[in-house]
Amino acid sequence: MKYIKAQEVLPEEIIEIIQQYVSGDYLYIPCKEGDKKSWGEKSGSKKMLKTRNKEIYQKYLTGRSVEELSEEFFLSEQSIRRILCEEKRRAQV
Repeated sequence: MKYIKAQEVLPEEIIEIIQQYVSGDYLYIPCKEGDKKSWGEKSGSKKMLKTRNKEIYQKYLTGRSVEELSEEFFLSEQSIRRILCEEKRRAQV
């Protein structure tokens, strides 16, 4: 999360009102209902991991072992097994 200077986005009157309650401290203003994004949506991380996990599952289906996938993707064998279970469950739906 990056900080935005209040002077750049708020009218002076609102800044003065806020300063009656908080002055010189950091203030978090939450998103409005409906504007909130889930983890990874803004950065693209969620999509990247979904693509990676599908690739892991496809390689497993073509005969790659859990150990090989673990080495290729720099993940523990336990993580690979978890991904395989999740992808298998998604494929069945």
